[in-house]
Amino acid sequence: MKYLRYIFTSAVLFSALFIAEAQTDAQKGLDAISESAVKGQLEFLASDWTEGRGVGTKGAYLAADYIASVFKIYGIEPFGDTEYIVPSRKERMEGKMVTTEKTFFQNFSLLEYSPGEDQFLSVIATGNNNESAVDFNFKTDFYVTPGTVGRSGKAGLVFAGYGFKNEKENYDDLNKLELKGKVAVILAGFPGHKDSASVAFEKFAPVGRYAQYGLERNKIENLSKAGAVAVIRVDTENDLSISWAENRIYPVKGDYFEADEPFPTYYDNRMTLPGDSLSSDLPVFTVSKRLAGELISGTSISFEKFEENAKDKMKPASSEIPGKQMAFKTTVDSRIVKARNVLGMIEGEKQDEFIVVGAHYDHVGKYNGWIWNGADDNASGTVGVMTIAKAFKATGKKPEKTIIFAAWTGEEKGLWGSRYFVREAVKENMDIVLNLNYDMIARDAHDDIHKNKAMMTYTKANAGIEKLTKKHIQDFDINLDLSYRASELPAGGSDHAPFAQEDIPIFYFMAAMHPDYHLPSDELSKINWAKMINIIKLGFLNTWEFATSDEYLKPQD
Repeated sequence: MKYLRYIFTSAVLFSALFIAEAQTDAQKGLDAISESAVKGQLEFLASDWTEGRGVGTKGAYLAADYIASVFKIYGIEPFGDTEYIVPSRKERMEGKMVTTEKTFFQNFSLLEYSPGEDQFLSVIATGNNNESAVDFNFKTDFYVTPGTVGRSGKAGLVFAGYGFKNEKENYDDLNKLELKGKVAVILAGFPGHKDSASVAFEKFAPVGRYAQYGLERNKIENLSKAGAVAVIRVDTENDLSISWAENRIYPVKGDYFEADEPFPTYYDNRMTLPGDSLSSDLPVFTVSKRLAGELISGTSISFEKFEENAKDKMKPASSEIPGKQMAFKTTVDSRIVKARNVLGMIEGEKQDEFIVVGAHYDHVGKYNGWIWNGADDNASGTVGVMTIAKAFKATGKKPEKTIIFAAWTGEEKGLWGSRYFVREAVKENMDIVLNLNYDMIARDAHDDIHKNKAMMTYTKANAGIEKLTKKHIQDFDINLDLSYRASELPAGGSDHAPFAQEDIPIFYFMAAMHPDYHLPSDELSKINWAKMINIIKLGFLNTWEFATSDEYLKPQD
């Protein structure tokens, strides 16, 4: 009996010592997260030297070199492409061979494209053995987001409601519609989007930052799969023609400036991975109210009545638009842009099991003498990744899982850096068990009185993520008032989405949306350093636990 008591006591003591050691390791990491280190990194990344870090620009390459240098300083190993080191002629004569070396850079190409000068749209009415057409002007009555190549054609019109699907609620605007070879006319939004108090809004509203943009992208993908040749997007709420005006005056940094051309051109220039096909390459026409009216004039279709019925009845009422066709032509200017992610690694005991800690380092770039420094979006998140790397090394302990520290490019253009990484990881059968994403972790919303609010989104099946986060906030007295958003498939316009789409669990921190979003006024002077540091500490504590134990990472019922 005494022997059994001795074994039990020893086991308890060993367990207590193990927990104490783990807590000591975590504290060493926390101690490495200093305000001076965070400020020093952010002050350079968000400086004018990096010129807004536009994808593929000199400023972005400078930022990437800086991030790789910081990884080296912290003792992080490279996890990018393999580079061939070719000796000089003299060295080759002496017998030196070509060698390889791992780099911090994952290089890839993007196809950048924008609307050309020549765009055409005509609405054609047919009937009684006659045909009449109304020709509309580019940037007066319509704007086009083209595919990667020019398109032209003439096709019948189909009103596809919102172009919206929700399998859970059995709502599908495309059900029983013949869209192959047709132009799809859709409304912006979703059933109930104008009435936040409606049942439809509660059922269908997308959740999360950029979720509305993700919804609109999904619509176009679904219409492409259904065989549509073009899309006309109607917004019954907003006068979109304002954004097509040639003369622009904008409030920036408390001042005003007049742009000589549409501003910013950054949004006209889209990017994509080149690929090997033209799938989902539809031109999307955004139209004025009078062009929208011409589409349905002489028919029984009413956009306003449709929206009311969709909100109240939550049933689709899509249909062909009789007697109407559209002729169109789009042109495209395009070029190939070289881009690169920055990837570092701390190898774990398990070399084939990975956690990816990531944030995008690209931003909007510069225009007409102004620089979009992007201090919050997303130099703040990038510094978070680098600082967590520093904290991991400071523990002095090898984690169980291998940690990849990633600074993505191309997020502002469509998540292309993270998409490329995930695509290649899937090809290589990498076992990625978790992704931490940081995006805009250093600002306050207008209602954040105590300046400590932030949001965490995570994969619903992995409820232990929220449980562990709350535990760390309490145990380490972290001053954060977090709101939690659990999602079965976390989506939206940030770099966790490509991981979630491959059923990889994610957790994602964001502090707040603010009025300086995507403006040159997103600057260092407005950073909430205390909040940013607390979010970094919490991300480190969570990731350290996940890297050394599976207790909180396992899916829970």
